[in-house]
Amino acid sequence: MGGGQPGLDEIEAWFAGVVEGRVSRDAADRWAGRWYTDDDLEWDDLSRWALGLLHGIDLRPEPRGPYVHDDEQVRGWLEELQRRRAE
Repeated sequence: MGGGQPGLDEIEAWFAGVVEGRVSRDAADRWAGRWYTDDDLEWDDLSRWALGLLHGIDLRPEPRGPYVHDDEQVRGWLEELQRRRAE
């Protein structure tokens, strides 16, 4: 995926990758964190919202426990992102 500041297409692609099992949650979290925590970048509200969800997508209350956000919730976030983009 691209090297410059990502747009919504790339952010959505990371969500889809997690939902489809092509991208690990850990990889998506690290990728999003790299952008989300860069104070020199400016984001529109939808991009910041989506990056914030991706950054933390791999959180677990205990090391081998279930994810805080289950697969259904992540799928719902992707659907909401797609809906909001279409508005």
